[in-house]
Amino acid sequence: QVQLIESGGGLVQAGGSLRLSCAASGLTFSRNLMGWFRRAPGKEREFVAAIHWSDSTYYTDSVKSRFTVSRDNAKNTVYLQMSSLKLDDTAVYYCAARNIATTGAVTMRDSYDYWGQGTQVTVSS
Repeated sequence: QVQLIESGGGLVQAGGSLRLSCAASGLTFSRNLMGWFRRAPGKEREFVAAIHWSDSTYYTDSVKSRFTVSRDNAKNTVYLQMSSLKLDDTAVYYCAARNIATTGAVTMRDSYDYWGQGTQVTVSS
């Protein structure tokens, strides 16, 4: 059974930083594409960042140069380092994983097979 457990969310002031973690189990982590999505109040879940097993990374434009996605295959964990946080970054952040055989654009929700429960990030002024 695949499990993705996010942690590290919380309340932070604008301009601050947070690091989210996602611990994975039940899959061959080192060969999976791992992604981060978020859902802001009243909005659809949107792509934030992803990291391929080859360590190629992908970001949505609004977080480039502020967020960094990384992975530690020895710990089966993917991270999202968030800096210079803005009010618009307030959302529930979800970790996602894609099976090796699954295809599709890394930015699309339907391209992922497994999801975590989410962790709340609230940015205050």
